[in-house]
Amino acid sequence: MRNLLPLIGSHQGGRSALTCRYRCGDACFQEIPNTSGNEYAGDIIAGALSRRSIMRAAAVVTVAAAAGTAALTGPGAPRAEAAALAGHGHKPKPPHGNTSSGARGLRFAPVAPNKNDKVTVPDGYSQNVVIRWGEPILRGAPAFDPDQQSAKAQAGQFGYNNDFLSLLPLPGERGRQVLVANHEYTDEILMFRGYDPANPTREQVEIAWAAHGLSVVVVQEENRTGRLGPVSRHPLNRRLTATSEFRVTGPAAGSPLLRTSADPTGRKVLGTLNNCAGGTTPWGTTLHGEENFNQYFANGSSDTDKRYGIATSATERKWERFDKRFDLAQEPNEAHRFGWVVELDPYDPDSVPRKRTALGRFKHEAAQPRLTADGRPVVYMGDDERFDYFYKFVSSKKMKKGNSRAAREHNLTLLDEGTLYVAKLTGDSPAAEFDGTGKLPSDSEFDGSGVWIPLATGSTSHVPGMTAEEVYVFTRLAGDKVGATKMDRPEDVEPSPRTGRVYIALTNNTDRGKAGKAGADEANPRNANKHGQILELAENWDDPAGDGFAWRLFLVAGDPNDPSTYFAGFPKEKVSPISCPDNVAFDDHGNLWISTDGAQLGSHDGLFGVATQGERRGELKQFLTVPSGAETCGPVIQDRRVLVAVQHPGEIDGASVEKPASTWPDGPGRIVRPSVVAVWRKDGSDIGV
Repeated sequence: MRNLLPLIGSHQGGRSALTCRYRCGDACFQEIPNTSGNEYAGDIIAGALSRRSIMRAAAVVTVAAAAGTAALTGPGAPRAEAAALAGHGHKPKPPHGNTSSGARGLRFAPVAPNKNDKVTVPDGYSQNVVIRWGEPILRGAPAFDPDQQSAKAQAGQFGYNNDFLSLLPLPGERGRQVLVANHEYTDEILMFRGYDPANPTREQVEIAWAAHGLSVVVVQEENRTGRLGPVSRHPLNRRLTATSEFRVTGPAAGSPLLRTSADPTGRKVLGTLNNCAGGTTPWGTTLHGEENFNQYFANGSSDTDKRYGIATSATERKWERFDKRFDLAQEPNEAHRFGWVVELDPYDPDSVPRKRTALGRFKHEAAQPRLTADGRPVVYMGDDERFDYFYKFVSSKKMKKGNSRAAREHNLTLLDEGTLYVAKLTGDSPAAEFDGTGKLPSDSEFDGSGVWIPLATGSTSHVPGMTAEEVYVFTRLAGDKVGATKMDRPEDVEPSPRTGRVYIALTNNTDRGKAGKAGADEANPRNANKHGQILELAENWDDPAGDGFAWRLFLVAGDPNDPSTYFAGFPKEKVSPISCPDNVAFDDHGNLWISTDGAQLGSHDGLFGVATQGERRGELKQFLTVPSGAETCGPVIQDRRVLVAVQHPGEIDGASVEKPASTWPDGPGRIVRPSVVAVWRKDGSDIGV
């Protein structure tokens, strides 16, 4: 047996304490909000085996795929049909001939694990910083000066800690595109000289409010390279902050649960907070998930506050000192107005973004739609918490094609009417085969079937004891009641535009298997899971509106030399090590690109590409790494360009403005700034071909 990869230098593992403190309010060190008695996937397996004869009549998943790709089948699929689809055993053939070239779209020399304080890219590739925190994007906004910051200036400048990115076409303006970015959170220690966490000033708090939210900025492509740069003062450029106006729409709009003294209608909210990943719709809007919103609210007291991780004490940032809406003792409903999916029309700078209550309220990591055969959007969503759930929303309306005003107005109602579901997974192997080590079961795959449990449709609740409004506002409790499957932090979700299969990043869960906590099961096969996995889901009959699916683990992340890892059956000596998958995206070749958050293999976080089809299915290669203390976010994969959001560079324990832990992106003596980076081939050819 080969030795495990050596760690690089001194390695503490995962995120820094500083990142945990400001990004998610030390969520992993708090009591787990989900204390429900739901069955875990492993607990269901024995019953599933006894029902095997019934399940043989279930639909076989028939996802169209490239030649040589194994098809997913439910555990009770008819044997002959399963064998015909899957090639009897599901295992891809080893690659033939010269394997150094890689799958199409992944033909680059992989970047080695490293701890470089820079963005490291493959040989033959170039990069540039597209836009940094504080760069002016609105008319009248000043140039960034770290020692002369103001809330007014920041409201016209690119926000802090960029996360989700969307790059949209801009017809009629040659070489230009519309960049939309989330600004997840602020780290005041790295923003302000001499910051006193116990006594923030009003000006510092108001700057932080302005640094949260969303940015829309037109970018210009440089001729003959992949370089991008912002077009300042473009009419489409926009900043939305923690004090901008947002509309509440959908079935919970106007609910008494959403009313406050400032908004007795329950239909208008100031701000969006902790926007993590998101999605881009087929009708040209962007979706933004409000994730760790709980950390901004003080003095929670109710059971519902506890289920959402809201503390009973003061907050880290002390915003409640400057605006009573962040003090739940004074405004107990204000927190209910966060934790939604926000829809933004980046082509209309005068539009008011909408919080879509039909998609439920939880820690939304992402929201990525696909269309049914008859044109209805289906949105897949993860709740980024240990032992929480995976959801989908199926619209009751069909998308209208075209860019007419009538079509756009209609499409802006698609996410207000439909049915919200939560997932329940069942494995197909005996529970005794899962001892927490990640060992493959006897059938050589982690796989099984699942059902979508309906929670609410419009004003109708499908959850006993809860009204529809309660289901939408307290969606986690609805999932508890119907017995949804507890997962290892379901984060970003992406349906493949080629096959329709859905890929779910399960980042990690070091609490799995601890005393009193859920143990290993087929979907979450490792106790003390510090590296995470990616689950591949295929809807029955390839119908995203259906009520059943098949699933299997596509990747079980970690050091390839560790026997508990799995790369879709691809030879592990030919893949890059990966830890803590977070954001995901697809390229036009059908490859899945994965960015990491808190990698625990001694290297900086990075961006990876992995083939999902053909003989090289499971071949995973590292494309880049990010600087010290940073996380890789975004990403956007185009034919000739890759974009990543470099979030929280230099966010290392003990760092401050006075004592920076990174010199990126502008070198020694300059403040560390989260930024967006573009990467392209020097010869101008397509990425990885």
